[in-house]
Amino acid sequence: MKLRKGDTVVVIAGKDKGKQGVISSVLPKENKVIVAGVNTAKRHTKATHASNVMLVVKGKPARVGYKTKADGTKVRVAKKTGDEV
Repeated sequence: MKLRKGDTVVVIAGKDKGKQGVISSVLPKENKVIVAGVNTAKRHTKATHASNVMLVVKGKPARVGYKTKADGTKVRVAKKTGDEV
């Protein structure tokens, strides 16, 4: 899963489309993330599917890829700009 706890994401589908929030927990086995302030109800908070959110890099939504540095470490990068996340 390319998303991690603490990442800022924007919802790209569903009733909360366009809202931004911070990932409070990640559920990789279920392919879900829980985003603070999104899809809230009075009693229960449901998880948002990971495919319905997109990472925000420098204020804009971005697809995420991986890049291996010269020292062998693997880092996440924004596909369009190449910036490290």
